[in-house]
Amino acid sequence: MSSDLSQPPLTFDEAIEMSMELVDFERSTHFPDHSQFHLERVIMLAERLDRVDKAVPTVHVAGTKGKGSTCALITSILTSAGCKVGFYTSPHLHSLRERVRIGLEPISKEEFAALVPQIWPAVEAVGEDGGYGGVTFFEMMTALALVHFRNVGADVQVMEVGLGGRLDATNILTPEVSVITSISLDHVATLGDTIAKIAREKAGIIKQGVPCVIAPQAEPDAMAVFQEVARERDSEILSVEEQYSCEAGDADTRGQSLRLSGQRSELYLWTPLLGDYQLENIATAVAAIDVLRDRGFDVPVDAIVSGVQDVSWPGRLQVFECDGRTLVVDGAHNPYSIRRLLQSLRRLVSVDNVVLVFSALGGHSAGGMLEELSTLSPCVVAVQSRHPRSSRADRIAQSITAAGLNLVAQSGTVAGGLRIALETADAGDLILCTGSLALAGEVLEYLEGIEPEIYENLRGPVHRA
Repeated sequence: MSSDLSQPPLTFDEAIEMSMELVDFERSTHFPDHSQFHLERVIMLAERLDRVDKAVPTVHVAGTKGKGSTCALITSILTSAGCKVGFYTSPHLHSLRERVRIGLEPISKEEFAALVPQIWPAVEAVGEDGGYGGVTFFEMMTALALVHFRNVGADVQVMEVGLGGRLDATNILTPEVSVITSISLDHVATLGDTIAKIAREKAGIIKQGVPCVIAPQAEPDAMAVFQEVARERDSEILSVEEQYSCEAGDADTRGQSLRLSGQRSELYLWTPLLGDYQLENIATAVAAIDVLRDRGFDVPVDAIVSGVQDVSWPGRLQVFECDGRTLVVDGAHNPYSIRRLLQSLRRLVSVDNVVLVFSALGGHSAGGMLEELSTLSPCVVAVQSRHPRSSRADRIAQSITAAGLNLVAQSGTVAGGLRIALETADAGDLILCTGSLALAGEVLEYLEGIEPEIYENLRGPVHRA
């Protein structure tokens, strides 16, 4: 489908404005139930775009923790092997363009601005005539990514699930391999309040006859669900925990080494990604690559080595030095991911004296995260990110006090709170910034002078929690 050539081309800002007219559940404080998600709507959208869901071979990745890192690793490895790789991910740190990439490079402003009017007639038609309501922002972005990957002739596309799996817009795809990373409690209002319920939603990406890679699971209930669904759909499960062995090597604040033994070979790898949990993500990514190799993709061993070495995935356990103080930023946003963060943090840096900069999005367990963080006995600065779902700083401050932690200040902005933390911390202290990916992105903007994109035009009820 082509755009109307009689109309002048859109600017990037105009394309953003048009896109933001669509309902955006991700940034709204309204938490939808599953009655508001319709794969039929996305299927109709793909059909109007000449069955764009069938255009490019797919790696489909769901999970609670580590799915973004795993996607980035798979993308980096395939790029090192000489493939043109489409990479779709969410949310973004600084710019909407980060969600749609070729390799690890975001789509250009010009390409994005050209794609929005190209797909818009289909978006409008499905919303008006489809019988399932209007296309959402995430559904539109999914369609835009698929069209872009088709337009540029991608060899393969790595598609990260946005929420859940079963009813996620990306689940119209039939992949070469499905991947499910570690499962923990998150988005319980939408996905369910037990590991088994959440696992069943994630297992929705398991397709008939398509192999599925399962990352190591902390909860046995999750693996039991995956095995049950895989049997029903005649899908072969590749258990990373059972079929791959990963041994940690040296690590410092620049990266870590590891030895990975798998189906095909023993690999000695180095990666800039920090944290013990990244070893699981690397093993999971390599397992997915092994399935692709079995299905005819040419990925030599040296591409795996270089891909793991060259991967970039900001906002996940990054370490900075600021005038004699160590600053760590991580987008952990639930108690399980905070627990894993702390396990890795203690092996990398001193945690004797900690100033914590903390914020959380509504719907995530601020109390549960603070309970995990209490083991550091930190001084805490409560902040509020720009994200529309960010809890107010005074609400965060109440949660900090309720957790028995030492609240030293609160700020209505991340940058303001970070300045307070830098003034509060002494030489040798650790400043830890965590609680949401939105907070992590704003910390990086402050430290690295990154200009963010501010999106004012949102549809749907937006009331700060």
